[in-house]
Amino acid sequence: MAEYPKQVTYCGVCTLPPEYCEFGGTVKKCEEWLKDNHPDMHAKLYSQEAIEQNLSTLSLEAQKRAEKDSQKKAAKAATAEAKAQEQRATSKVIIKRIERNKRKYVTAVQGLEAFGLDIKKVAKDFGKKFATGSSVTKVPGGGEEITVQGDLSDDILEYVVDQYKDIPEDNVECIEDKKKKAAG
Repeated sequence: MAEYPKQVTYCGVCTLPPEYCEFGGTVKKCEEWLKDNHPDMHAKLYSQEAIEQNLSTLSLEAQKRAEKDSQKKAAKAATAEAKAQEQRATSKVIIKRIERNKRKYVTAVQGLEAFGLDIKKVAKDFGKKFATGSSVTKVPGGGEEITVQGDLSDDILEYVVDQYKDIPEDNVECIEDKKKKAAG
């Protein structure tokens, strides 16, 4: 009789159970992760005899197809990873200080989503850190920005660089946006 609840191990790379990593497209990375974190399971799944036994049940045609498929998936995963890294390298975080009226300011932060950050969570962090109102608003050009009450552009710049290590300092930019004065 089986014991319940059953403990299932999930891969740290593709989040599938290790028996199904081959369907995820990141087989090599998954295998390395399994070798480091669960050597006993790695030995069971990736031993030479386990691989040979699985291949022996396939026809020659199916073996060739399986190899081609795995190569395609690996290439696709590598391309997607390279594209994501390139996007991160070229993306900019823009911090704007916007004058509302007289001596009142708001600070707008755009471009954080390109670095895989949850905008709502970051907005909440800003609100707590700077003890001020902070919200997420949609931008007319598409996308979202965080609006923080007060002139906090320098503080936010410093906080973003210190707190989020995956955002290079060169990719963070401060801009001052003055409200247009009505012609009198």
